[in-house]
Amino acid sequence: MHIDFHDNTNSVPTDNIDLIQRLLNFAAGKEGIVSEAEMSVNFVTNKEIQELNRNYRQKDTPTDVISFAMQESVDGEMDIIGEDLPMILGDIVISVDKAKEQANEYEHTYERELAFLTVHGFLHLLGYDHMNKPDEEKMFKRQEEILGEFGIER
Repeated sequence: MHIDFHDNTNSVPTDNIDLIQRLLNFAAGKEGIVSEAEMSVNFVTNKEIQELNRNYRQKDTPTDVISFAMQESVDGEMDIIGEDLPMILGDIVISVDKAKEQANEYEHTYERELAFLTVHGFLHLLGYDHMNKPDEEKMFKRQEEILGEFGIER
């Protein structure tokens, strides 16, 4: 899978980017995503993610992660249009500020929080959601399975 990384904060160590790249490739394999798929991961400040959250979700507060899916999904199944073209999954935007705050709040490492937010955002790109209790349980169970199998525990 091809992943473009953009660190607007100039603060994410290359070790963390490498971890996220390996984790996303692992998660893609677990979800049956073709190797030709493309996506981006963007690291931003609370100010930047607050603007996105306000403009796209009408919530004028910083959040930890936002995903912009490029594929339409119906019941979790993606329609593949033009099989010869690479599948563009979309963009994940992660607030580095929020990741650091939440790592402290939940008393785990910054790396674990980045990994959690990455998988959460990735699953949103694939059509997972948490708008109701059954969907939330399904999504959060899948997150923990992927993180656990990859070797990232709470």
